[in-house]
Amino acid sequence: MIQRIQSIFLFLAGGASLGLFGLPFATTPKAIESSMIFGDALYNVNDQVGLSVLFGLAGALAIIAIFLFRNRGLQSKVSLSALILNIGGLVFALYYLTQNLTEAGKAAIEFALGATFPIIAVFFCFLAYRFIKKDDKLVKSMDRLR
Repeated sequence: MIQRIQSIFLFLAGGASLGLFGLPFATTPKAIESSMIFGDALYNVNDQVGLSVLFGLAGALAIIAIFLFRNRGLQSKVSLSALILNIGGLVFALYYLTQNLTEAGKAAIEFALGATFPIIAVFFCFLAYRFIKKDDKLVKSMDRLR
């Protein structure tokens, strides 16, 4: 059913993934001309096409998985795909940041609220996947009793 707990977790995971399009990962006090990611003093998903694709697709899959409640197998696979994409986006964002830290030099880099959103999205995708599997196990055990 659509009002299950995994639907709430999937909605929160999708919101966290798609919320990255409005919030930066990190900021600097002033723009750094030599840096690819801090040229505008903000590091967000729009600085790299791969990040935009990974987090956009992960958010869309999490939202789509909400409406797949009639087919728990497919819902499980879609939520696992969203989980993998969120982990991939988190790893890619950290890798891209560390590769460009030398260009930033000694500028003070402050992590923003958007830095926590990929972790939150991974956490909620994991919880949704776990509860989908738990629900599937419950339904299969009820089928055996018939």
